[in-house]
Amino acid sequence: MKPKLCIVTPALADANNGNWQTAARWARMLSGDYRVRVLKQWDGESDDILVALHARRSADSIAQWAQQLIRRPLVVVLTGTDLYRDLAVDAAARRSLELADHVVVLHEGAPADVPAAHRHKVSVCFQSCSAWQAQPVKARRHLRALMVGHLRDEKDPRTYFAAARALAGRADLRLDHIGGALDATLGAEARALGREQPRYRWLGARSHRETRRRIQRAHVLVHCSRMEGGAHVVMEALRSGTPVLASRIPGNVGMLGADYGGYFAPGDAAALAALLERARDDPAMLKALTVQGDARAPLFDPAHEQATLRRVMAQALETRPR
Repeated sequence: MKPKLCIVTPALADANNGNWQTAARWARMLSGDYRVRVLKQWDGESDDILVALHARRSADSIAQWAQQLIRRPLVVVLTGTDLYRDLAVDAAARRSLELADHVVVLHEGAPADVPAAHRHKVSVCFQSCSAWQAQPVKARRHLRALMVGHLRDEKDPRTYFAAARALAGRADLRLDHIGGALDATLGAEARALGREQPRYRWLGARSHRETRRRIQRAHVLVHCSRMEGGAHVVMEALRSGTPVLASRIPGNVGMLGADYGGYFAPGDAAALAALLERARDDPAMLKALTVQGDARAPLFDPAHEQATLRRVMAQALETRPR
């Protein structure tokens, strides 16, 4: 019989966030080799492998798994805020890393950000998505930027808000924003900005398919995040032929590459506004970013991700802990 594999994720389908998308995609990719379950918390069943997304938020499941009399492989996936915030301040997150037999990170720069004592456990698994054909003709009377991210502090929507205000005099720049108001205060600010600046539109939460369609049609995707393990929307833009303007943080640089030309300093709304103006005024800029993005897009092919997952799980079974 196929081995039993349990994926624990702090968010299920109703959250419609990156952790859920990762868990659901991995369950599909591994279902040919394993009997896969996806849970919010491990229920004590006799699984052969536990894959736990997020060192802090899945810490209870990780600790419970490690208490079994017969130790079985534990794979901990560092998905973003755990790697770039929690390991420094949270004992439970650090304990999860100590208990892990294998550690998975989601971009090529992340191994250097893992504490040195645990780097020998690390594998890089680029996430993936389907390729959408690039839209050959987009609106010419204006440039449409799109930010995709729930309204919460880590995604730094206020930098996007401030850039929209700075560009109030540019009728040829439109700024759309997709994401649910996980922070009510940020939601109120988005609504107020929409009334104040009609070329900013907060569209709220949308389906994944509609979001991908809007990414495909946008001239540029904006990603302002303060911390990120490997953003789905960045790879979805690259796999749709849409260039990206991104905060220069490890999670974005690890996906887009160190020499990518579309970075701005985290929180620097003036720099983001200047990049958006340049993207509108200098057609060569977006063409250059598109070329750079197209060169990175194959990293996010589903076959590549699936092969990496199969290798990590096979290694976990072959090197069972004593």
